[in-house]
Order: sequence, then C-alpha cells, then structure tokens
Amino acid sequence: MNIISILIGWQVLSVLFLVILGIISWMYFDKRYKKSETKVPSGYIWTDEISIDSTSGKRERVYYNPETGDRFYKEE
Repeated sequence: MNIISILIGWQVLSVLFLVILGIISWMYFDKRYKKSETKVPSGYIWTDEISIDSTSGKRERVYYNPETGDRFYKEE
C-alpha cells in the first residue's frame, strides 16, 4: 500500500463517520421542536402565539414553561 491510498481511505472513513453521526443526532438528540397532539404537560402556560407548520400547513398553539424555557406545540 502506498501513502496516497491510505490517506484517501482515511478521508472516506472520516466523511462516512460524520454523516452517520449527523443522522443519529438529527433523529435522536434534536429536541428543540417538540410537536405533539397529546395533552399539554403540567407547568406549561398558554401563549397568544400561533405557529403555522410549514410542511402540513396546520395551526399550532404555542405553550411555554417559564421554569425551563421549553416550548410545547399543540395542534389546534
């Protein structure tokens, strides 16, 4: 093996690792936008804000938890 093939193989493995890591983090760890059609959790208060889901076009009421700063979206 020469040094060029080793370097190319290392770069391919690095890119593959980053792609897999990105997919895993997007699927499991991205909790910024919590959309749910269940009951509003306790501690969340009603706000005047209404959000329109860009993919479905549905209206969603925004609820806010003042203790944690989290937001909860409930379809209207």
